Amino acid sequence: MEHARSARRLVLILAHLGKGATLALYIGLLARLGRRPTRIPDMTRRWHRRLCAILGIRIRVFGGAQPGCLLIGNHISWLDIPVVGAQGEIAFLSKAEVRDWPLIGWLAETAGTLFVERGAIRIDEIAGRLRKIGRDRTLMLFPEGTTSDGSDVLRFHPRLFALAQETGLMIQPVALAYRGHADERPDPVAPFIGEDTLLAHLLRVIRHPGLTAEVHFLPPTAIGEDNNTRRLLAERTRGAIVEALGMHPDAVPRHPSRANPARIPDAVPAPPPARPESIPTGGIAHVA
Repeated sequence: MEHARSARRLVLILAHLGKGATLALYIGLLARLGRRPTRIPDMTRRWHRRLCAILGIRIRVFGGAQPGCLLIGNHISWLDIPVVGAQGEIAFLSKAEVRDWPLIGWLAETAGTLFVERGAIRIDEIAGRLRKIGRDRTLMLFPEGTTSDGSDVLRFHPRLFALAQETGLMIQPVALAYRGHADERPDPVAPFIGEDTLLAHLLRVIRHPGLTAEVHFLPPTAIGEDNNTRRLLAERTRGAIVEALGMHPDAVPRHPSRANPARIPDAVPAPPPARPESIPTGGIAHVA
């Protein structure tokens, strides 16, 4: 049963990637003719949603993305992109290495991802592009600079928060967590960390019997007299995410090595119904 499910997911993913490549070729052709489609953000959102469905990821959403905000989230996995991207017309700021990933990098660039070189962030350039993007969609970035295992949130690098200062956008924290369908503990398979490869991690996710992603859209905060430095913005945004996820503010995330990979959880008969829950946003939880 497990092998049949994994094989089916793999076939569907390959077909889905093929569909994405076809759309990217179509978009690229029209762009060369000066007729770049205006529906790219909506097509990207639908593509992300379908990918999550194929992977069997059940998404529980709390609150919602607010217009006119810069989304700031903790970073656990490449899965963060389709999980959040399925919730709206959202672009992402990513490290330049992702552009070199086979097929995925090309699809990400076509979808409107902004890439930055490590250690060479041009805030003014990104802010100019962000103002243009902001007319059609929201931008999300991950200021930890890398992924963690999800047991806590790494320090947020303050420099990226200059984007909010330059553009005048409010900051909306986004707290992400992954759990198995069988319980509420952090899932050991979802994190994409260390020297792991995209293909190896994808195969583990494909074999996963049931993964639940939680997306908490927290209340936006504006830049004010008591909240006007990059350091304060970084600390307070991280603090809001840590609090929403029920973590200790001073805990240190663990970094499991590849020599002791996380065990694939045992299969479960079926996902349990979503438990009623409320968070400080005042939003209503829903399942995507």
